[in-house]
Amino acid sequence: MERTSATGNFKRPSKIRLVNQAILSSCKVQLVIQTASRPQVYRRWFSITLPKPSRPGPVYFTLKFRLSSTDTWRWVNEHSNLRDGALHFQPQTPPGGLEQYLKDFSQDFSVSQVESETPDTQLWSLTSPVKPAEGKASGITETSLGVPRSFSRWFSLVRIWSPWLGPRHGEGKFSPTEDAILSSFLRMDGLNLVLLAVSGVDEVLTVFKPDNDGNVIVQSRNDSPEGGQARVLAAVGATFNTALAAVMYHARKIVAGYDTMSKISREEMQHALEKDVRPQYMENWYDGLTYCTWNALGQDLNEQKIFNALNILKSKGIEVTNLIIDDNWQSLDHHGQSQFQRGWTDFDANRRGFPKGLKHTVFTLRDQHPNIQHVAVWHALLGYWGGVSPDGNIAKTYKTRKVRKAEGLTGGEITVVHEDDVPRMYDDFYRFLLESGIDSVKTDAQFFLDLMDDADDRRRFMKTYQDAWTIASLRYFSIKAISCMSQTPQILFHTQLPTNRPRLMVRNSDDFFPDIPSSHPFHIFTNALTSLFTSHLNVLPDWDMFQTTHPYSSFHAAARALSGGPISITDHPASHSLPLIASLTAPTISPDPPRTIILRPNNIAKCIEQGVYVPYHAQRFLQLGNYHSGSTAGYGVGFLGVFNMSEQALAELVPLNHFPGVKKEERYVVRAFPSGELSEPMALEDQLPVVDLELGVKGWGVLTAHPLLTCPPPSPSASDRNDNEGACRRMEIAILGLLGKFTGACAVIGTPRLTTHPEGAVTVKITLKALGVLGVYISTLPEMVMEGKWEDHILVLIRERAVPVHTVKIGEGNSGKVLEVDVEAAWKEMGLVAGWGREVEVVVMVH
Repeated sequence: MERTSATGNFKRPSKIRLVNQAILSSCKVQLVIQTASRPQVYRRWFSITLPKPSRPGPVYFTLKFRLSSTDTWRWVNEHSNLRDGALHFQPQTPPGGLEQYLKDFSQDFSVSQVESETPDTQLWSLTSPVKPAEGKASGITETSLGVPRSFSRWFSLVRIWSPWLGPRHGEGKFSPTEDAILSSFLRMDGLNLVLLAVSGVDEVLTVFKPDNDGNVIVQSRNDSPEGGQARVLAAVGATFNTALAAVMYHARKIVAGYDTMSKISREEMQHALEKDVRPQYMENWYDGLTYCTWNALGQDLNEQKIFNALNILKSKGIEVTNLIIDDNWQSLDHHGQSQFQRGWTDFDANRRGFPKGLKHTVFTLRDQHPNIQHVAVWHALLGYWGGVSPDGNIAKTYKTRKVRKAEGLTGGEITVVHEDDVPRMYDDFYRFLLESGIDSVKTDAQFFLDLMDDADDRRRFMKTYQDAWTIASLRYFSIKAISCMSQTPQILFHTQLPTNRPRLMVRNSDDFFPDIPSSHPFHIFTNALTSLFTSHLNVLPDWDMFQTTHPYSSFHAAARALSGGPISITDHPASHSLPLIASLTAPTISPDPPRTIILRPNNIAKCIEQGVYVPYHAQRFLQLGNYHSGSTAGYGVGFLGVFNMSEQALAELVPLNHFPGVKKEERYVVRAFPSGELSEPMALEDQLPVVDLELGVKGWGVLTAHPLLTCPPPSPSASDRNDNEGACRRMEIAILGLLGKFTGACAVIGTPRLTTHPEGAVTVKITLKALGVLGVYISTLPEMVMEGKWEDHILVLIRERAVPVHTVKIGEGNSGKVLEVDVEAAWKEMGLVAGWGREVEVVVMVH
């Protein structure tokens, strides 16, 4: 395999070609990313079928190579950072009994095997007693789960600090440096042992810690004066994801069985769900492009800065649907001091930056920018970073209490609204916001509940604030709320896991830090691994805002587009990348006001199964998978985002089975963005269902596996069908969605409908939710071009009218198999207007 220098990019492979098969079979690989100006070289894929070893345990292997037939053979691990590979052969019958997976766990645990809701998994529930709190001091109990048996690698989600989760990896001894809530072990027999620490029940917080011998120590903190229980779930499965699903499904049952909401709170939430939640507004909020003021306008925020930023967006033709007025709009005391010393004084905005109040600002911007449908404001769960000012109007209106926070950056004593008045305060505050034109909120610093130093304060406030905030946001904003800095275990299990309420938008990781270069790859890595867990919560993960002209802008944009969550930009005024924004969004046919949407997959992206145990510094691509289901009929597309986390160029071969949702019975073409390269049709059962990827530093690519639609196979009695019908049988069609977009396939609604006609023609009906250039892969297009006048073979209709001829063309490259239809241009030239629906049906007829 030929390479350039260590800091350069790998060279490109030739097209696919099968070669002679021996014990090792070898094939050249087909699809690459970003091939412009690259010389061709060969890339080969080798495969071999091995018998299952007679003894249990992994089989290790390495490789020899030589550069030419006259060169000497060399060991690959002596000339690169590649280590020996390992093959894990899974047993037909997994060992039974938890003691087969954990050595010497404490007899203090009560262990029961429970029925798992996921197939081919074993599930156990473990409980152990936790001593009660005494006064302000929590009861702390540590109990050993023992040492996980016979594992090679481990992965944990840890509390990198109180508000955030993050991934940690290791080999050999279990040794995370922070408290973990989830730990998984890849065993030598290829099985996965997953452990979950359940919190938020009985005032008990539970985490995993290691000891010096590699034991998993269960540490539990009880804030109740009554004795509590530590709860741990353990599952074993053939895959990490099935074992994880087993523990998460059962955790939801546990939490539902210990509903700790008060009767009044439960009744109020049910009333809000029945009377106040308007699901029709959620789509606009999820699918609209958002502009946030935080990094864009700085901490010295005022209404004129907001107006100027929105005017610049408008002048550039950037239509945002949602606006978040972030920190520093509130009325606070102690002007000029640290945010942690400032307390909240009043509901209304501060008069220094908003001289006529919040209502004037919001109604003015809504009047000037009708495209903005939702306006949110930021606030901390306790009011502000420094709580509530003891001398402000809020403290005069509601009872307050002083609480101590743990030492550190945010430590000290603060004033907060008394637990008795928290529900009333939130009801009054959100009513005021709604009357001021605000219809959504970003509620930050929720981890302050966990930072309260005294057990009795955490017991008073932990669930009181969570429930009051949930009910008020349901009542006034239909749960159009972003929960931020809230990945503390008590909140994860009490508020974010239950499914008896609408899905909540939750920040999925620490912030986007524009001025810290090393943070950007790790930000994507953290979100991808954390989503393995958060995808099982009743939340829509928010990967945070980013800037479109940043050195890592497209890196972040690709991840946000794939995430399945919202897309928020925080550009400095007049510093926008219009092409990047255009690749994330598309206009709809909505006339009043005109509306732009993001093309969001309807599932949640996460690290693929094959990457769960791959650490950050492994010199491997991060592979981020998602699946967009077009309908209940089973049609959908698989997305795979690939990101180079390292400081050097990398190359990998990626099999088709890395794409979520691909099926054995389907054939696919894989398309790369941004290069537009297209693979030949492939299936999982093919000898070489592989994609070749080469990415430089900061490199990324988005691959989409599009299922192929084929003409129905001939019936046994149809041997005398004419040649046209035979041609129809050979035709394969794939709907690529809108071209020039990260996730353009998400513009397609439902399942494309393919119909064959007696004369041999084929009709495909495609429904789009946005305008742009539609791509349709047609396997027989090159034959039509060779016959001349390919235009005579194809007719494209919108609303039963032929589109202008110049809006249809054959795309460059891709072997001439992609038909491009400029639906947006056709819509405008034909003078079409939106009816009662918001969709556009495009009909492609192929003769």
